[in-house]
Amino acid sequence: MRASRRKRVFNLRRKKAIREEWKELAKIVALGDAKKSAKQLTAVYQALDKALKRGIIKPSAAARRKSQAARLVVGQARSLNNKK
Repeated sequence: MRASRRKRVFNLRRKKAIREEWKELAKIVALGDAKKSAKQLTAVYQALDKALKRGIIKPSAAARRKSQAARLVVGQARSLNNKK
């Protein structure tokens, strides 16, 4: 029982890291800073990869979330290019 509680804490920590990185990415994209959003995208990828490696999220879920994050950043870059 104690081992499962300990693992739960680690799993929740990884999930929280994913949420926090995702929220930060969304905030940066809303501000329109392309360089920071590209850097934050790597942080989101890293959080997802770590959770995937530990078995906290499934491979298809990680791939889907990476794709969504990339589309968010690419969409931001396109909208910035259209404004110029």
